[in-house]
Amino acid sequence: MEIERKYLIEEKKMPRNLEQYECRFIEQAYLCTEPVVRIRRENDSYYLTYKGQGLMVREEYNLPLTQSSYEHLLAKADENKITKKRYRIPLPGTALTVELDVFLGCLEGLVLAEVEFPEESAANRFIPPEWFGMEVTYSGLYHNSHLCTLNAPPLE
Repeated sequence: MEIERKYLIEEKKMPRNLEQYECRFIEQAYLCTEPVVRIRRENDSYYLTYKGQGLMVREEYNLPLTQSSYEHLLAKADENKITKKRYRIPLPGTALTVELDVFLGCLEGLVLAEVEFPEESAANRFIPPEWFGMEVTYSGLYHNSHLCTLNAPPLE
C-alpha cells in the first residue's frame, strides 16, 4: 500500500545545497495508465510497478527487472519517458523523508515533493513545512502517469 501526499515546490523555495542529500536519477515510462503499469530505472536498478486506483492511498507492487528486460519493455511504452532527479531529504523532528523530484527534459521546471506515510491517519495529520507549495495530492494532473502525456509542465 502506498500512502503519500504531494506538493508543488517553487524553485525559489527549494532547499539549498541539494547535493548534500542522497540523489537518484530516475527514468520511467508507462505500459498502461488504467491500471497503471510502469517501468522504472532508478540509478542501476530496474522495476516494473503496478499501481491501483486512488489518490492519497493506493495499492502498489514492485517487481525487479533486468536491464535488458527494462530496455525491451521501454521500446513498447506509451507516450513520453519521464526523467528526473530525486533527492531524499529528512524532515527534522520526524521519521519522515521528503522525496523531492526535479524534473528534466520536457517537464523541466516542474518540482514536486512527495511524503510517504506508514498509515493514513499520519498522512491526514501531516503539516507540511513552509517551503512546500500548493498540495496536489488530489489532482490527477500531477500523477506521473498523466505527466508522461504532456510536452510541458502543467499549469494549474
